[in-house]
Amino acid sequence: MRKICILGNSVATSRPESEAPLAGWGQYLGEFLVEGNEVRNYARDAMTLRGYFTKRMATLLTLLSPDDVVLLAFGHVEQRIDQPDRYHGPREYKEYLRLCVDAIRSEGAIPVLLTPVARCTFDEAGVVTDTHGGFVQLTREASAETGAALVDMAAFTTQMLTELGPTRARRLYRWLDPGEHPNHPDGIVDSSHLNELGARTVACRLAAGLLETPGLPRDIVDQQSLTPSELPPVLTEFTVSHPEMALTMAPTLLDNPVFTSPAPGQLVSAQRKLAGKAPVGTDYVLFYEEGRYLGGSAVSASGAWQWRRAMCWSAGLHSVEVLAVVGNAVSRTSVLEFEVLDRLEPPEVLGPEPDVWSGPRPRFFGTASRGTSKVVVLEQGRLIAEVPVKKDGTWQVTHAHDWRPGTHTVEFVAVFSAIRSAPTALTLRVHGIPEDSWLHTSLSSRTACSGECEHYPAMPQW
Repeated sequence: MRKICILGNSVATSRPESEAPLAGWGQYLGEFLVEGNEVRNYARDAMTLRGYFTKRMATLLTLLSPDDVVLLAFGHVEQRIDQPDRYHGPREYKEYLRLCVDAIRSEGAIPVLLTPVARCTFDEAGVVTDTHGGFVQLTREASAETGAALVDMAAFTTQMLTELGPTRARRLYRWLDPGEHPNHPDGIVDSSHLNELGARTVACRLAAGLLETPGLPRDIVDQQSLTPSELPPVLTEFTVSHPEMALTMAPTLLDNPVFTSPAPGQLVSAQRKLAGKAPVGTDYVLFYEEGRYLGGSAVSASGAWQWRRAMCWSAGLHSVEVLAVVGNAVSRTSVLEFEVLDRLEPPEVLGPEPDVWSGPRPRFFGTASRGTSKVVVLEQGRLIAEVPVKKDGTWQVTHAHDWRPGTHTVEFVAVFSAIRSAPTALTLRVHGIPEDSWLHTSLSSRTACSGECEHYPAMPQW
């Protein structure tokens, strides 16, 4: 029995019925394989490449046999620099992929790299947006550099969403109006995780990709099972008849819906959802901007609603109106104004001054542009610290460990939600005796002495 092992995060994880309609593509992959192949899904929520390699890879290696296949499905969360426990720098990500490939091959098994599944996000022109911050390309590069097989899930899911368009694509994800599913009575907006239809569709296309990938055993995929899935229906919010007419009707409902999130005038990201309350018994709420219909949402039994456009909000100020519909009656409108931020300026680093000598605990400080929530610090591409930005736009941070003597390059990045700025680089010079100094290397032929050693000469200390 050949094992088909899946390593990855929540998009691939198998889900119990109690979590429906949430589903992972890994739970359906076995439907498209021939007898003699067994799927073992080790994907877990919030699992990162670094987390898997450092905590679980050794256990996996003891289970592998020659000719087993290991699917590495990462890159979906590692780009989130606003979440330091998940973030991987580009070099770190590729280094861990290389280590995984080498380790799997050492057991005679076959590694296959998978690019991440596209999120259900479109720009104003209806083009699918890449939300993975370059990690799709990093995975492709790692495949080329290691010679590992590649199935480009980002490419085929992007094409799938493009073909469906925003009026249908949402139906493949755990993105529900209130009342659509008993597990989410108030609805849920989730553009990352798949539902049962989406997970099975992605699994089918992945199986087709495995069948077409050179270097893999030809007796894995059951070609007869690769039948196209039914197209999901058009979203209800786009099937309202003449929605602009509701703005011209005389309001007859006593109460109007209200926004509860975001706050009026708040800075938000391009994918921000809106939430609010409507009078109990409301059938539907409709959204408009400058008289143009944007979409709509059903309302829960408690009157709660939440809604997000499949298309990203454009940068700048927005004024969105909402009205309630009950049968043929409409309410007055409520208005919410907010501002969308889609890019950040790099932070300004005011200290230490470039190339000026510092002690072993330098204090970094500076200012950040409007909207920046925190500044993160990177050394050689790896995140080493983060600090919130104060209301006046200033920030400061001191690392918890001493810096070694010598010259170092440190980068600072401004962060707002999932948006990041270009880095600001600082050359840092730390007092002391650098490790490559002759004062150290001239004594390198012997085991290092302590600063209190009586032998002559002792190793130098700061």
